[in-house]
Formats: sequence, structure tokens, C-alpha cells
Amino acid sequence: MDASSELGDFLKSRRAALRPQDVGLPAAPARRRVAGLRREELALLAGVSITHYTRLEQGRAAGVSDSVLDAIARTLRLTEDETAHLRDLARPAARRRPPATRAAHATRSARQLLAAMTDVPALLLDRRSDVLAWNRLGHALLAPHLPWDGPDTPAARPNLVRMLFLDERYRARYTDWQEEAHLAVASLRLVAGRHPDDRALAELIGHLSIQSDEFTALWARHPVRTCTSGTKSLHHPAVGTLELSFENLCLPGTADQRLIAYTAEPGTPSDAALRLLAATTAPTEPERPTLDAH
Repeated sequence: MDASSELGDFLKSRRAALRPQDVGLPAAPARRRVAGLRREELALLAGVSITHYTRLEQGRAAGVSDSVLDAIARTLRLTEDETAHLRDLARPAARRRPPATRAAHATRSARQLLAAMTDVPALLLDRRSDVLAWNRLGHALLAPHLPWDGPDTPAARPNLVRMLFLDERYRARYTDWQEEAHLAVASLRLVAGRHPDDRALAELIGHLSIQSDEFTALWARHPVRTCTSGTKSLHHPAVGTLELSFENLCLPGTADQRLIAYTAEPGTPSDAALRLLAATTAPTEPERPTLDAH
């Protein structure tokens, strides 16, 4: 992933999304050749020189000041996440030779925590949304068609974004697949901006771009958004539709690992369905943490 071209593409996509009348300019004539704002109009509204702004769209951001980035973000009406993404692209971390890739693993304590959450579906993910571990209920809720021990083998680990676009049974879980797909791509864009030298992340994006026209179309729109909590509507073939809240909890001392857990409001049909699923998937023996001994 080339941060300079990503910066230019991102700015162009946001400039094209704004109409002149959106920012107080006269409505564009019917024959206007440029979609959205012209560079000159954006530069004028942001209070920066057209030369300076053009350099940014060309990916030449060396020395750009906070004030310039803030002015452009305000003019483009960027969200907080989009503004953070703009900064990441304009000021990529100092590039150095990437260390040899080491597959991430769930710690023994993380596995023990997951196993103890017997009534709560939960998964441990890395920044690319590879599943490092899941508990019995998390596996039963989202991907019972995949091997239980799949996360233990780095080369065969489930990846939630890849599954969302390429695994028909997983994508069928979501009653609003379009919204889930948009959020997944928007989150992946944010991560890619922060980690431009992550080879495995670039390979994931490349693979999805080749295998899924839906992913390619969404990726080209440059959505940027993070979501740490909210609700999801899932359809499970065994227990029906569930309306679940979710929380992403970042684990300190790990390389961007997070635990995602799902809960249902007590007393609701979704709560009853989740309890039924838990009862039918309870292991006959206690969970035993494996692998990492830390």
C-alpha cells in the first residue's frame, strides 16, 4: 500500500462528494465537468494555496502543518475518524525494514477468560480481524461450520472480513449485510492507514480485491470509520434472529489485539435464543487453555 497515492485518492474522493452548494458556493451549472468541488474552490475555502493543496493530492505531504490539515478536514467536513485517517496518510510512520513476521497467538490468560465467558459469545481478534481464539458460544454463534480449532493454525485462521465477503454461510448471518460490509471495509481502511507496512494486511486487501467485486467497489469509495460498540442483527439457523449488543475491548500489552463480546438484553427473545444456543453448545468437559503459556 502506497501512502502517497492513498492520500491523493482519499482527498479526491472526499472532494468529489461535496457539491458547491454544500459549502455556500453557487450551484454548479449542468455542464460542470468536475464532480464535486474543484481543487481551486477547496483551496480557497480552506485558506491554503492551490499549489500547496495540489501537492497534497499528488501525495507530496512532507512538512504539511497541523493547521493546514485541520483546515482541509473542516472544509471537507471530515468526521473525527476521517480526520485521523487524513493525518495517518499525510504523516506515515517512519518507514523501516519490517521485522520478520511472527504469527500472533492468544495468551493462556486470554484463552482462560474466553472459556470462563460461558454465557457470552466472545472472540479474540488481531488488528486484521484474524480470529486468534473464540469460546464455544462465539464459535457456535458465528461460524459453527468452521473447525473449532481453526484459530490455532495461523495459515488457516478465520478472518472476519474475508469471511464476510467470501463465505456464504457467514455472510448469511447478517440481516443487514450491506451495512456490515461497509463498516468492515471502513474499519479496514482506518487500520491500513495506521499500518502501511503490514504485509499480511496488504495481502488480505489484495486477495479480497481480486476475489470480490463487492469489496473492490466499497474499497474504492474510501470509507473510514471505527466502531467499538453497537448492535448487530444476526440470523442463526438453529435459534432464529438475534438482536445483540457488542463491545470491542482492547487488551493492553498486546499488538492491537481486541476481545469482542456479544450480549442480549435480559428478558428479550434474543436473550432466550442466546441461552438456548449456549445450552446446546456447552462442552462436556471444562475448557482447557492451550498453546501460549504466558
